[in-house]
Amino acid sequence: MSNLFNLGRAGLNAAQAGLNTTGHNIANANTVGYSRQQVLISTSGGQGTHMGYTGRGVQVDTVRRIHDSFLTNQVNASATVGAALSTYANQLDHVNNLLADRTVGISPALSRFFEGLNAVASTPADPASRQELIGRANSLATQINSAQQFLNEQQRSVNEQLATTTRQINSYAERIGELNQRITEAYATNGRDHTPNDLLDQRDQLVSELNGLVRVTVVNEGDSINLSIGNGQVLLGGNEVFPLQAVASAADPTRTVLAYTTAGGATVELSDGIVDGGSLGGLLQFRREALDVTQNELGRMTLGLAMAVNAQHAQGLDSAGNPGGDFFSLGSPVVFSNAANADPLTTLAVSYTDASALTLNDYQVKFDAASGEFRVTRHPGGAAVDAQTNGNTLSFDGLEVELPDADDLSGDNGWLIQPTRQAARDIGVAVETPDQIAAAGPDGGSANGENALALARLQNENVLAGGTMSVTGAYSQLVNNVGVKAQSVQTAAKAQDTLTLQAFAAQQAVSGVNLNEEYINLDYYVQHYNASARLIEVATNLFDTLLGLRT
Repeated sequence: MSNLFNLGRAGLNAAQAGLNTTGHNIANANTVGYSRQQVLISTSGGQGTHMGYTGRGVQVDTVRRIHDSFLTNQVNASATVGAALSTYANQLDHVNNLLADRTVGISPALSRFFEGLNAVASTPADPASRQELIGRANSLATQINSAQQFLNEQQRSVNEQLATTTRQINSYAERIGELNQRITEAYATNGRDHTPNDLLDQRDQLVSELNGLVRVTVVNEGDSINLSIGNGQVLLGGNEVFPLQAVASAADPTRTVLAYTTAGGATVELSDGIVDGGSLGGLLQFRREALDVTQNELGRMTLGLAMAVNAQHAQGLDSAGNPGGDFFSLGSPVVFSNAANADPLTTLAVSYTDASALTLNDYQVKFDAASGEFRVTRHPGGAAVDAQTNGNTLSFDGLEVELPDADDLSGDNGWLIQPTRQAARDIGVAVETPDQIAAAGPDGGSANGENALALARLQNENVLAGGTMSVTGAYSQLVNNVGVKAQSVQTAAKAQDTLTLQAFAAQQAVSGVNLNEEYINLDYYVQHYNASARLIEVATNLFDTLLGLRT
């Protein structure tokens, strides 16, 4: 008789566990990162009697989560690529919108400037056309300045976003580390046969969200997971977090870069190209492949315009018969001294020599104290530059660099030269009055417009890229490059979104909660519960019958 009670009780317990698990699944059907759970039951075995073995009922072994780590890793890998492309596309759209409008901005201002030169060439003695030219030149300079200001703001925005994202990454690492500890404690308390399903889901979800910020490599170590980024830089080792830092670059203090702290306390910068994936990787890729290049292209176009106009303007005569001075004013190439320099106050004097030889590169000049030599490399990349040496002067790629005396340097030093990066910021109009415009040719008297006509022809003359590209052609190429890149990244982002959805659907087909299936399970466990309760009722009636026989 007692066996019937035990059988009914075991059935009730199994049905109760099934109902609880099914209810838990239904309640979390819309919980992000939740994996459906399943009760595992098995027979309690048999009891030997003279009639053979009779069953002891059922036992609940554990509650497992239905989870496929391979599918989860596929979702994370696809999502981190998608997040990077989405961030890249969104950032690039801002730049593309600035450059793509042909009705306002630099392109129409360029056209109006050269139209103004043609007008002066046609009526060189007319003060009104000369004044109009100055106004159009100022408008062009203002448009170029404004474009550069916008791009500089984009650089500052990237810096701020990098700092914010880095803090978020560190926060995720800390939370995952805490879950590592809780999961380890759960296994120690309940044994390895029973997995802490909800804690594991929470940890996997945090890893998934972290992949939306940066690509992480996950390595299982016992009950914990370790996280690393880039080329193996550890972010989380067991329960210990090794936080990232967003610091000013030693080579360029205006630029925020990622860094980590070594065991000895030294700060080591990470190359932008090492870290990829997620919104952080997208930001770094946008800055490296699009923003820096766009600023350099705009700067080179500006230098080509200003230097070509200034050179031609100097060949003419103004209204007083004097040789023309500079039409446009320009700044000097940007030079940063490395923060680790042995001689931090020593800098380089750099000047422009040939606009047609200018490239889109930045350069690093390094002094090796051991050899006493200066070396020039392209930045980034590190390719050596063939520089011509004349005493303490280096000449390369349209630049002339005056070097400090090696005997005055006390150790290793490095400098970063950005020839074109801020050229568009510094351009201005040097001509202040109409009389200063050197419209006349050198041999035709001060009243002709020969030099103004020569200046107008610069619109289509190839003064850049080794004499293969005009100023207007350079700007058109800039606009086209950004537009093509924006379209390409947007297309890649949409395609990646589709792949991510497919990977997520495959993962959810295994781990997701199917409410129709849970409804069936619910009905099944209710019937199981009722049948087990009926078994206990039968046992009670039999027991009551036996008691009645005794009376």
